Amino acid sequence: MSEARDQLIELIKDEAVFHGDFTLTSGKRASYYIDLRKLSLDHRAAPLIGQVMLDLIDDIDGVVAVGGLTMGADPIASAIMHQGVARGQVYDSFVVRKEPKDHGRGRQVEGPDLEGKRVVVVEDTSTTGGSPLTAIEALKKVGAEIAAVAVVVDRQAPAKARIEGEGYEYRYAIGLDDLGLEAQ
Repeated sequence: MSEARDQLIELIKDEAVFHGDFTLTSGKRASYYIDLRKLSLDHRAAPLIGQVMLDLIDDIDGVVAVGGLTMGADPIASAIMHQGVARGQVYDSFVVRKEPKDHGRGRQVEGPDLEGKRVVVVEDTSTTGGSPLTAIEALKKVGAEIAAVAVVVDRQAPAKARIEGEGYEYRYAIGLDDLGLEAQ
């Protein structure tokens, strides 16, 4: 394990895991909630997220951009882009809107032209895989090639099986066991 990953795990455990009765995006109920946005937008954690995610995707050939469905993916993609520059690696980032804009150019995918380019779809946490799969559908419409889905924290729920069932590689940096939590 890298030092950055160890530090990130401690920050998540200390500041982003909340216990109680929560409804997840999927509609499922949970006794804990991992609020990764609290940290992905934090000056201490964002660089760590970028480093950990770079380590996670470093061996995927030909990737030119990272991003995913707004809002969860946005700070993750930005952290990867900025930490990549610090390492001499070049990754652009992109944002996938939930729906195409109804004005201007009517785009659903914002950022660089991705036609024919390899991308990694990123997400902060994933339970069902719905957000990455929504992003993938929009990316396919603009001709992007999906190299993988990479998630910071995997909730050890149907996301992995669902995404792999659609034919995409699924990777995650931190699992529930790393956080001292059990799957629900």
